[in-house]
Order: sequence, then structure tokens, then C-alpha cells
Amino acid sequence: MAKRPAKPLKSRDIRGVKYVERLLPLLDALHEVGCDRDRAGNRCLFYDQYCMLVLLSMFNPVVRSLRAIQQVSGLRNVQRKLGCSRASLGSLSEAVEVFEPGRLLGIIDALAADAGPVRDVRQGHLAHALTAVDGSVVKTLKSITEAAFMGDKNGGSHSGWRLHTHFDIDRGVPVRIDVTRASNSGKDDEKNRLRERLEPDHCYVMDRWYAQFTLFRDIVAAGSSYVCRVRDNTNLTDVVEERPVTEAAKAAGVIRDVVVNLGGDRKEGERPGHPVRIVMVRTTPHTKRGGREGGTAGPSSDGILRIATSLLDVPAEIIANIYKHGWTIELFFRFFKHVLGCRRLLSTHEAGIEIQAYCAIIACLLISLWTERKPTLRTYEMICHYFTGLAGLDELVAHLEGLKRAEEAKRAAS
Repeated sequence: MAKRPAKPLKSRDIRGVKYVERLLPLLDALHEVGCDRDRAGNRCLFYDQYCMLVLLSMFNPVVRSLRAIQQVSGLRNVQRKLGCSRASLGSLSEAVEVFEPGRLLGIIDALAADAGPVRDVRQGHLAHALTAVDGSVVKTLKSITEAAFMGDKNGGSHSGWRLHTHFDIDRGVPVRIDVTRASNSGKDDEKNRLRERLEPDHCYVMDRWYAQFTLFRDIVAAGSSYVCRVRDNTNLTDVVEERPVTEAAKAAGVIRDVVVNLGGDRKEGERPGHPVRIVMVRTTPHTKRGGREGGTAGPSSDGILRIATSLLDVPAEIIANIYKHGWTIELFFRFFKHVLGCRRLLSTHEAGIEIQAYCAIIACLLISLWTERKPTLRTYEMICHYFTGLAGLDELVAHLEGLKRAEEAKRAAS
């Protein structure tokens, strides 16, 4: 059956332009980026305009492709508000080859500085910024020439990109995404990518894939700390100190708190180089139930989480709580792919994917700043309903007030 042609977009289909328009002063510095090779002076699509069009697509569910963005650029209301002219598909495709993704990091930092915390995980026990780190793969079509002809060690094609993400747990928003090929080895390995991006005064919250003694050493050397799950078979026999488990820790599921020397059977340069604290937390055991497409479901669990940390003076129940909230990064990945529409990439060029990822971070920060809440599916839907005219401003405000009352009731109950 023949595919029905897409219905042309009209100005009334696109809402929220005036809100995205507020970003223009921040994006002004990007206007001339990539124009050095435009000697004829005939460029009609500039970096700031391209980013605005990508952002606009994230708040309008009807705009989910590069061709739809092209249609949007031809609407008078969009042109008037964003100061752009109609862009061709060629210009939109070429844009990612001349624009620098890293220039968006300054805008992200400026917005993040205004975003306040949405949760209190540390309860005053730690000054470091809580940063969850993890990677997620966005798949592309195997028919893409570059992907199809670059095989991995198992003979499979490179049909995806890995997004190495740093997520601010306190504020509930991502702060950095680096894009590499989906192969998790060599320079693209998540541990190596994190090692390159280490900053001081951060507490990096990680799952067991990051449990590497040399990475632990590098994090501490950078002036930061870590909370990381280690494997169930980790050798914990070289005990330095066995600590009593307090009633508060027991209430949080902690069953053991011990300081050990890890890697005693390894060379000096392969050890953490500092005593490591292991907090054991009881959880629900599970067995491996088979593999996912292209991978495995991971090893079985004996029902005990072994959490390694360099934080020796923080209560054990806080360590358990920090690790628990590290999983909020997985909620962001779902929000990123399924809500903001980034499961469908606008470009297969690495720089284009980074620009789309950074625009998604900006979108999350905008939602956080507008609502003073972490981005959620229901809040995003209400904002889209408001933008498209299905909901009034009073209904959006009532939704946000309802969230506030629910949070206050939850805190009162605890």
C-alpha cells in the first residue's frame, strides 16, 4: 500500500516559539560559528538558528524529522520570531559539518547555574557535586554506508552511537554528553571516556562496569570521590577496619560496613592506591533470564549490593541513598529517547548527534527552569499541551502546584 504523504505543517501546528525565543541572547555568540569558509557571504542558515529549530522540534511532537524541521523553517511565525529564513534540506544536512558542538557547552553551563536542586540525597554530608555517569546506545540503520562497512571484532556492523552521559543527581538534569561509536572498547570504552572528563569536586556515581581499580585511583587523584557498585566476587579479605552498622543504616538495608585494601595481588600501579570502603546493602536477588538483542541481561545477583566508595566519613545509609539515586540517569535516557524524540536521530554525523544531544540537555534545563521541577513525562506532556493550545496556562500551573503538594506530602510522611 502506498505511503500517505505527510500533511504540510501550518503555523498553528507549531507552538512555544516565544519560549524558545528567550534563548536567543544566549545563542547570539554562535551566530558566526562556521562562517569562516563562507567567503561569498551567502550563508542563510546559522548555528544559532539551527539550534533553535532543533529545540523547537523537541517541544512539538509533530516535528520529528529533518524534513519536518525544513517545513517549520518556512513558516512566517517561526521566521519572524527566530530571525531565520527557509532552510533547504542540503543546508540542514551540511550544517553539522561546519558547526562545533562544543560551543553549546557554555550555554549549558549558563543554564545549569540557574537550575536549583530538586532533591536532597546527601543530607548535608558531602560537598562534592553528585554526578551519575553511564552510557546509552542510540541505534541507526544498518544500511548507512559508513556503519555497514565498519565491522566490529565479532563481524557485526557499527549501527549505533554511544552517548557517554554525566547527570547531575541533585538537579535531575544532564550536564554533559559525549558521542562515540557504539563499540565499548579501546578509546570508546566508557571507563576511558570518563577518565578523560574527570573534574575536581565531583562524586561520581557508577554501576559495576566502571569498577576498575585504576579508575578509582584516577578519580581520587583528580580531587573527586566515587560511589560504585563492584562485582559480587570482589575479594574483600584484606580488611583494614570493620565498622558497626547503625540503626539508621540497618533501616536503609545496610548489612555490613568495612574498609579494605583492594588489589593486593596486583602490581602497585594497578591498585586503587587508597583504602576502599565497601558498604553492603541487601536487595532482591535475581537470576539471569536470558539475553537481550545484541547483548546479555547481565550476571545474576545474590541479593547483596557491594558498593565501593572513597568516602570514609559519610554515613553508610547516605552512601546507599547516593547509589540508589544514581539510577535516575536511566530515567533520563528513557526521557531522552522516547519523550524528546532523540531515539530518531536527525543526523548520522557524529557532530550532528552531539548537537542534538546538547540541545536535549538544554531542553531538559529549560523544563527544569520553567517548572522548578525535574523533567518528567507528565510535565513534558502538559507543557506540550500548553504549547499546542490543548491546555491553558491555569491548567499548567495547577499541574505544577499539584506536583508541589505531592512532594510536600511525601516529605511530611517520611
